[in-house]
Amino acid sequence: MEYRFATKEGVLTVKDYKKGLEVVSYEGEDIYLTVPGDLRIEKAMEHATEAEAEFAQGMEPAAQTEPAVASKTEKGQGKPVISIGKKALLSCKSLRRVILPETMEEVGDWAFAYCDELREVCLPEKAIRFGRGIFRECGKIRLVTVAGKQRDIGGLLAASVTLLDAPYLFTPVRCGDEEWLRQWDARMLQILRTADRDGYSKMVLCGEEDYGSRENNLDYFLNQKRKSKVRIAFMRLLNPAGLQSEVKEELENYLREHTVGSAASGGILFGNKDADVWDETWQVLLTEHGEDSGYYKLFTEIGCLTEENFDRILSETGENFPEMKAWFLKYKEETIGYTDFFADLML
Repeated sequence: MEYRFATKEGVLTVKDYKKGLEVVSYEGEDIYLTVPGDLRIEKAMEHATEAEAEFAQGMEPAAQTEPAVASKTEKGQGKPVISIGKKALLSCKSLRRVILPETMEEVGDWAFAYCDELREVCLPEKAIRFGRGIFRECGKIRLVTVAGKQRDIGGLLAASVTLLDAPYLFTPVRCGDEEWLRQWDARMLQILRTADRDGYSKMVLCGEEDYGSRENNLDYFLNQKRKSKVRIAFMRLLNPAGLQSEVKEELENYLREHTVGSAASGGILFGNKDADVWDETWQVLLTEHGEDSGYYKLFTEIGCLTEENFDRILSETGENFPEMKAWFLKYKEETIGYTDFFADLML
C-alpha cells in the first residue's frame, strides 16, 4: 500500500517494503529535502467540503476510501524508511541538498539521476546498497557528507561518481581510510595519464550520423578531455586528505601546463593558433568557478597567473567576477610586481 508524506514544498510517496518503507516518488519544489527516518501511517483527517461530499455520494464505495497518509514520529515509534526506490527522485530540478536518515539501507537505480541542481548529499555512516547511476548527470554535486568524516572526504566521495566514474569508491563506511584514499588516487592518476586521444576513434565510429559536428571534431574532443582532467586535479588539490607530495606536484604541474603563458606550459603565447586548446585550466576556472575563492586562490598559488598572461586573464575576467578580479590585482601587486591598479581595472 502507498502513503503520502507532506514535505515543506511537496509530497513524498512511500510504500511498504520489507520490514519498513520505501520512497517511490516525489512531487514538489523542495530545495532542501530531509527524508524522514520513521513514519506513522494513518488515515487522512481532512474534512471534505459540502460540494465534495455531495460528489462523493455519487461515486462507487471503493472510491470514497480516505487516502492513507504518513507523518513523522518520535524515533523508533513508527515504520522506518529504509529505501529510496528506483528513479524515485529522477529529474527533480529544484533539489539542492538531500539528507538521508540513519535508517537507510538501500538506494535504487537512478534514484537521483538528472537532478542537475543537486549540490550536496548527506549520508549516515553505515553500509548502504547503492544501485546503478544513482547520480547520473548530477554534475554539480560538490559534497557528499558522511557523519563523522572530515569535509575533504565529502568532496572526494562526491567526485568518485561525478568525475572519476568509480561507483566502487562510493562507500560511506570505507571512505577516508588509507586504502580508500590509495584507490581514489590510483583511479585519478589512471585518468590523468591516459592519452587525450583515447576513445576518439571509437566515438567517431559510433557516431557516424554526427560526422562533421563539433562533438566529432578532434580539437574539441581533446579540449573536453583536458577539461575533465583539470576538474579532477582542482578537486584533489582542494581536498588534500592523505595526498602524497609527489602526486600533489604532478597535479600542480598539470594545471600549470594547461594554462597558456605559465612557465610550465613552455611559454606558449596567446598569439599561438593552438593556444585555446591548451588553456583548459583557465577555461574551467572562468566558466565554472569564478565565484569560488578556493579555486582562484589555488590558481595563483601554484603559479598559473604570470606576467605573460595577466593582461588577457584580467580582461577575460571582466565585470562578472569582481572578487576574483580583485584577487588577481592584489596577487600581481604583491607577487609579480608593481601594477597601476586603476589602469588594470579598466581591462
